[in-house]
Amino acid sequence: MLKGAERKGSEMTLGDHLRELRYRLLVSLAAVFIGMIPAWFLYETLLRFLNKPYCDALLDVDKLARCEFLATNLLDTFGLRLKIAGYGGVFLAMPIILWQIWRFIAPGLYKKERRYALAFTVSALVLFTAGAAVAYLTLAQATVFLVRVAGANIDVRSGPTEFVKLALFMMLAFGVGFLFPIVLVVLMMLGIVTPQKLGEWRRQSIMIIVVVAAVITPSGDPISLAALSIPMYIFYEISLVIGRIFNRSKAKKSLAEDDEDDG
Repeated sequence: MLKGAERKGSEMTLGDHLRELRYRLLVSLAAVFIGMIPAWFLYETLLRFLNKPYCDALLDVDKLARCEFLATNLLDTFGLRLKIAGYGGVFLAMPIILWQIWRFIAPGLYKKERRYALAFTVSALVLFTAGAAVAYLTLAQATVFLVRVAGANIDVRSGPTEFVKLALFMMLAFGVGFLFPIVLVVLMMLGIVTPQKLGEWRRQSIMIIVVVAAVITPSGDPISLAALSIPMYIFYEISLVIGRIFNRSKAKKSLAEDDEDDG
């Protein structure tokens, strides 16, 4: 089996890249499947954790409200457990998934740039976890907004499947959204984009960030939109700074190597 770190990207054919991609996908899927096992048995704990923002929102609107769910379809409960296990498997397998992504793109980098593997994996894991945490903390306020906007004549009650799906998708969407700076830094390292170009595209980028945040935020409420789009823009600016520092360091090293060659 091919190992991305053992061969240079320039020496790999299209078939090599496809086989490498298949291998990385299989490893990631195996990690998700293994992660689903503990998530399946922790179903009740995870269900209480995911439903807590909904319960808090109901109590915020009505102090006497009871946090109860009603499943109207017998098959929904099994599907709900599978869904929680699946998303739980993705979260538990995220370190391995991120590592596989790095191993796939590493051949396109210079040897000196591959030393950033650990920093890439740790940073991506921290950002993904932070995004999921922000989504979870935002979810209660977003739910309060959605309950209040329905009006006093509507008694809002959610089925367990609907709210758990919303909570899981929100956490996954925010986690992926918070990986935005990692993507930009890698693109700059590969030379696909430059900090100068990204700086020139700032206005367009702000619009794209807001649109993307609106699309991937399933609740569609302004609280969640702001909670995702504002950090993404801050990450955009931070990425530009990192890209400029990286380019300066790279230019200094190239200049030093040229001086050694001339000497």
